[in-house]
Amino acid sequence: MKDTIETRLGMFFALAIIAALVILESLGTFAFFERGYHLHSLFKNVQELKVGDAVKMGGVPAGRVESIVLAKGQARVTMNLDQKMKEQIKLDSAATIRFSGLMGQNYVDISFGSPDGVKAADDATLPSVEHPDLSELMGKLDNVASGVENMTKSFSGEQMVKLFGPLMNVVQDNQSNVTAILGDTKLVTGRLALGQGTLGRLSKDDDLYVTALNTVSNLQGTASDIKIAMADARTLLSNANSVVAQVKSGQGTVGKLLYEDDLHHQAAGAMTNLSEILQKVNTGNGTAAEIINTNTMLKDVKLSLQKLDKGIDSLEDTGPLSIMGTMINSLF
Repeated sequence: MKDTIETRLGMFFALAIIAALVILESLGTFAFFERGYHLHSLFKNVQELKVGDAVKMGGVPAGRVESIVLAKGQARVTMNLDQKMKEQIKLDSAATIRFSGLMGQNYVDISFGSPDGVKAADDATLPSVEHPDLSELMGKLDNVASGVENMTKSFSGEQMVKLFGPLMNVVQDNQSNVTAILGDTKLVTGRLALGQGTLGRLSKDDDLYVTALNTVSNLQGTASDIKIAMADARTLLSNANSVVAQVKSGQGTVGKLLYEDDLHHQAAGAMTNLSEILQKVNTGNGTAAEIINTNTMLKDVKLSLQKLDKGIDSLEDTGPLSIMGTMINSLF
């Protein structure tokens, strides 16, 4: 190949065209010439978003920012998206301006929306979600840093003396008492470590712990028995209340005796009749009185039994034919 001016110019123009194509692809300019579908979203602050910035959905590139204009006191962002995104974006999908790092490039993130939502048509406007501006966050961090700095200034040597000076004076004035308290504390902790005293035995002696555990278990069992007894008592009281209610309503024998006059009169009449019968018996009137008060009936019964006994003996002495003859004679 000859090293001529024409060759050099050709190589220069070829490299220039390749560089231009790379720049246009990085800026997303080729998307302007493609026939996609457009969506819009309104923001109060686009946070350094530029034309050509990426539009993503779930982290996957979906298109580019086509234009940013002011409309009705807000920034109107128009996005040129791939045709295949029509099946993914819904009317309740939200657009959010995000950045990939403190020094990264901004991009528009579109959420998926509800699964059964209505699909967003061409030129539809999606709702937006505003995030705090990076400059606002830095301003708040600056305020926090200033507050921390002011707080550290308040803990200077002089301020610390003013704050802890009275406390140190109290400690110095009561040094002997503080020493005694520390000594007693050391003594108590030493006894605990050796297992002396009630607390020490609780911490060292397993038998005492087991005994306490058994006591608690027994108390729990007793509480359960008490609960069962209380339940039985409640059942008994409920049954008693039911019986009293039935008696009050005149149900059952006791209720009828208490509240029905007919049964009362019948009982009173029966008691009167019984009283009259007992009076007759006592005065000797009637068969029952004669049986109870005299021996005449008893004598007659004994005599009848004796005659019956003699008759049976005479029948035994007589033969069967004599018995038949006696019966026939009695018939004719």
